[in-house]
Amino acid sequence: MKNARGKQSRKGFYLALLGVGVAGLAAILWATQRDPNAGVVTLPTAPAVAADVPGYVRGDSAAPVEIVEYADFECPGCGQFATVTEPDVIKRLVETGQARYRVYLFPVNGSHRNSPAASLAAACADEQGKFWEMHDRIFAGQNEWNSFATDNPKSVLRGYAQAVGVDLTSWDQCYDGRKYVDRVAAHAQAAERAQVRSTPTFIVGNRQVQGAQPFDVIKALVDSARATAGAAAPATPAPAAPAGQ
Repeated sequence: MKNARGKQSRKGFYLALLGVGVAGLAAILWATQRDPNAGVVTLPTAPAVAADVPGYVRGDSAAPVEIVEYADFECPGCGQFATVTEPDVIKRLVETGQARYRVYLFPVNGSHRNSPAASLAAACADEQGKFWEMHDRIFAGQNEWNSFATDNPKSVLRGYAQAVGVDLTSWDQCYDGRKYVDRVAAHAQAAERAQVRSTPTFIVGNRQVQGAQPFDVIKALVDSARATAGAAAPATPAPAAPAGQ
């Protein structure tokens, strides 16, 4: 009797293991066969960048394509994208000159009470040329300072500012004086003008997609925008042939 139960137990274990393997294989197949255009919306025109609200930019200003992200520091999907996919996008698309990257910070969800504070912390780091370092650190530590973790995020955010190498006296004055609170509000207004309803939202050219996208989706959008830009560029006239030829 004991033997029979042992055999049944082992059989159940192997069946469960097989089920996990099948589920894993299905997930891999789905990821490799997923249509990178799924969920992509074509806009009438690409949203204009207001000169007084340029967002935060990294990459070559002469890059042929721009990736625009509307992000909320406290949004889990934004955190997932920032820590998993964005490093790939920066290394393979931005640093190679294929695209530049622009981000607007948009605390879209009212339950994300600490997101405006994180946006202000990043703006104060930007004053010292450390926005992207602070951006990466804030997203990496999202569970340490978010609304579920604390009602007073400054101490955690200040630790990040110190870690990325800003002058803390200047940072404190900026943060406590709420120096860039108008910029935080202006970012939200820019998102609203672009009719962004959730974060993260990405716009490349005149194509928009919502949610934490894998690298292949962002790459497909960049490739499409580059092809469109190339097709729209006026042809360079051939030089006139010398007389008599």
